[in-house]
Amino acid sequence: MGIGFASWSLFLHLLIVLFVHGIGARELTKTHQEELIDHNHMNGDVPSMDSYSKEHDDVHIILYDSQKHVMNDKSKQEHVHAHHSTHMDHMDTSSMIFFTVKDLKVGKKLPIYFPKRDPSTSPHLLPREEADPIPFSSKLLPYLLEFFSFSSESPQAKAMKDTLKECETKPLKGETKFCATSLESMLDFTRGIMGLEYSPFQVLSTSHLTKSTTLYQNYTFLKMPEEIPAPKMVACHTMPYPYTIFYCHSQHSENKVFKVTLGGENGDLVEAITVCHMDTSQWSPDHVSFRVLGVQPGTSSVCHFFPADNFVWVPKPVSI
Repeated sequence: MGIGFASWSLFLHLLIVLFVHGIGARELTKTHQEELIDHNHMNGDVPSMDSYSKEHDDVHIILYDSQKHVMNDKSKQEHVHAHHSTHMDHMDTSSMIFFTVKDLKVGKKLPIYFPKRDPSTSPHLLPREEADPIPFSSKLLPYLLEFFSFSSESPQAKAMKDTLKECETKPLKGETKFCATSLESMLDFTRGIMGLEYSPFQVLSTSHLTKSTTLYQNYTFLKMPEEIPAPKMVACHTMPYPYTIFYCHSQHSENKVFKVTLGGENGDLVEAITVCHMDTSQWSPDHVSFRVLGVQPGTSSVCHFFPADNFVWVPKPVSI
């Protein structure tokens, strides 16, 4: 099925956002394609090699350099609303992304952690034709570790295991979730959540208006936060993996989306996207946000800032 004009416009806009934030598309070598397809043919999962590789001969995938990066970014997984316990022995600065709706006011000062990643060494987004043949299952983790040349005891192996476990865990009550392995699958999931009633839709992301290497500092709300109408929304968070995986989810409970302008102590300017979850009664008591805010499930709203490589999908405003 083809993609309509509105979807193509959205597709191109998201590609621009992805490339700006360093999640550019990369593809697999033909040798890797053949290996993956041989493996998946045993499970009857994919079409023939001929139909798969017609258009892709001389391209490659860029993976994490195992000597430089550990795919274990706590800030990515701890604010994905944990369905299992999150244990922390101390308060990590990467967890300083949470606040409550009462904090949304001009002049409010908060310590905030904004991760900034090097695009040249970050995992990349694969198109569907390269992503779909790659197994994405904890049952096949030994094969995946061998394919990506990671030791079973390595930090990368643990990160892959944790991501697969999170993706395979049952959703919360009232939540719909999906781990997207490609841009197209993320769009399909979002389209399914929005339905015809809330199409077309748009993507929102945090923008850093100044260049800086500072990750953690005090920020002040410079303007009155702008609430963005979101009768339905899909939040997508990148997860630690050799190539880009988006953990996307939508909740039936009340959520609010805001755009806020922040000023850092060092002069940084950030136009940040934040989501406030008004009902946290179904969340795990061990969710890291409750430790940060000193509250219990269901007693308070929980808001969090989105890193620049995470996205929120909302219905596009209707022009009058």
